[in-house]
Formats: sequence, structure tokens, C-alpha cells
Amino acid sequence: MRGGLVAVTAALAAVVGCGAGDDGDLIIDYGPAATPYSGPLHLATEEVDEDTPEAMLLASGAAGRALECDGEISWGGGPDGWGRGDGGATPEDGLRLYFHMFEPGGPRSEFRVEREETDRVLYSYDVDGRTKVAVVVAKDQKDRPGWGPETYASCDPAELPASVTDSGDEEIWTDRNGQRVPTTTLSSYAGAEHCDWQTAHFLGMGRGEGHRQYVRDPDGVLPGELLTAPYDGDVRMPDGAHDTGYRYRDWQLWLTGERTTAYVRTPDGVEAWPLAKDMVACA
Repeated sequence: MRGGLVAVTAALAAVVGCGAGDDGDLIIDYGPAATPYSGPLHLATEEVDEDTPEAMLLASGAAGRALECDGEISWGGGPDGWGRGDGGATPEDGLRLYFHMFEPGGPRSEFRVEREETDRVLYSYDVDGRTKVAVVVAKDQKDRPGWGPETYASCDPAELPASVTDSGDEEIWTDRNGQRVPTTTLSSYAGAEHCDWQTAHFLGMGRGEGHRQYVRDPDGVLPGELLTAPYDGDVRMPDGAHDTGYRYRDWQLWLTGERTTAYVRTPDGVEAWPLAKDMVACA
């Protein structure tokens, strides 16, 4: 992701980022980054209206270039800016404002200072010495005094530790070798409580135009016209189905060649999750 930039030095401090309403100010020294980012901290960004990796890279400026993903960038953006009274007195305040403004999933602690300049600081969250989340905070931007988030980016949630993702909404599956599967390949999550969909479950496969979404709806909380067929919690596994090797806890994903239904084997039997007609989302 860093485009062959040569590593130089890095600051030694690290910050535990705090969420909205958290006044903690704990600074932990983790030592220098293993492969510090040496590119410019200020890069031109572009507004985008799609979520492809290419678009995210354009939108996330230096933060996107600072990532060291095994796969592709998953999320990124900036600068949305902060209000005149929002900016903080220190770079750490700018990082806290990032959590407050965007409420991102993922880690909220163990961010190190990877690069520090007079008016910008790069914070990174590293896994095995590689940057998986990056936030650039800037000072005194036009009509925005103080420190605040300028650009931000993250790798796929599957590249984060289970200790981070297990507390989030998105469920990380594993392959037949026990390796965590990128959420762009496969992911699932429970329905939103504020839409009274919490008993439903959504399984997404692929990205972009090839994305498919399957739905588990044992209580019938979703309008039936959204689905290509009813959910069935007790079916016989079709003869043509094959084990994909994908697992989430005690769920096993099986598919047929048509892929119009996802068959999920559980300790209690086999469930048929129908394909959604279009992407179903809670407003």
C-alpha cells in the first residue's frame, strides 16, 4: 500500500484513543514503528461516491498510503472537517475528535505516533508491526482552528485481531485452513435493533456488482417481498451442495452451483437462507 516509500524515523509515543464521552488521556510508549511511513503527510484528496479500493485511496490521502494491508484498503476518507469550536489543543485531542466524529469500528486504543511534523501527526494502529489503521490529524486548517482529523483509513477488519473485532457488529469468518476471511469475500452481521431486526441475520458475499446477500429471518421480521424465497430453518442438504470450508463459530456454509440459497449447517441441522432481491439495509 505504501508504494515502495523508504522508511526513516518515527516518534516513540503512542496514544490510547478515546471514544465520545471518554476523558481518558493515557499515553503508552510502544517504541518506533517497525516500518515507518516516510511519505508526505499532506496529500490532495478527492471526493468520491463509491466504495471501491481505488476510490477509498483517492479519498484518504496520506492515511491511505500509510496502510500496510495484506489485501486492499477497506475504508477511508477526509477531510470532512471539524467545526470552529471542535478543534483540540493537542494532537491527541485531534485523535479523540476522530473517534467522536466518525465513531469508527475497530480499535480505540494502542495507537502510536508514527510520524510527527509541526502541523500534522500520523497515528497508526499496528498488527505484527504493520499499519492496519491510520489517522492523520492536522492543526489550524482554514476556518478550523486547533487539532482535528484530516484523513483516515483502515485495512479489512479481518486483518485486525479477534480481540478487536469480536466486540464489533461484523462477524469474521474463517476458511478451511482456519485463516480469517476478508469481509469483501464473506461477512455476516445481525440485524439492527432500532429497526426491530435483531432476530434476523445477513450474510454478504463478494463486493460491488457481484455482491450477494443472503438472509436468515426465523421470526419473519423482514417484508417477504425483499427476499427471493422464504427462510427455512429445517431443510435437507441438497445433493448438489458443497462445503465451502467457511466457518463462523459453529456455522458451516454450503452452496450449490446456482447460489440462489445459502445453506448453513448448524449443530441442530441445516438452514436455508434465501437470496435477497436487492441489498437490504436498515434506514
